Amino acid sequence: MVSLSPGILLIADPFLKDPNFARTVVLLCEHQEKGSFGFIINKLFDQSLSDLVPEVLASNVPVYYGGPVQMDTVHFIHREPELISGGVEILPGIYWGGKFDEVVGALNQGLLGTDRVKFFIGYSGWVEGQLEEEVREKSWILSQTEAKLIFDPHEQQIWQQSLKNLGNSFALMANYPIDPSLN
Repeated sequence: MVSLSPGILLIADPFLKDPNFARTVVLLCEHQEKGSFGFIINKLFDQSLSDLVPEVLASNVPVYYGGPVQMDTVHFIHREPELISGGVEILPGIYWGGKFDEVVGALNQGLLGTDRVKFFIGYSGWVEGQLEEEVREKSWILSQTEAKLIFDPHEQQIWQQSLKNLGNSFALMANYPIDPSLN
């Protein structure tokens, strides 16, 4: 059984009504007694990184809506510890954070592609005991993951693919209508 820990995916139950998290997949980056946080990996933000960080020269670097907390902050995960120091390994070969000037420099020099780094505005956070309660209420389905899914550029398919990866009973959920009362 999968338990709450860094690197776990929180897959929103098909009937989760919270508009911030409906049909989302959250990569959990930290889980402690005092609280938890992570980033929504499948919800594209409406601005690119260069819109938010003028020092970034590339205009095509996507930013994802990390969650509703601190929407004035930019965060990132990456697979390049030799280019970006100071990151925390949350899964084998996947790091959260690091020196922001190094990630900007690597982007500007063309050393880092969007298959190796993912940016987020804001984050998803839970206070002590809140996430455990949401899991007990079955708001979230827990899953292990792999880099391929986390860095998938087709963000609109990540929620369904996450469910399908869990096997037949969950794969059926991937096709549930958003509101069954409309059927």
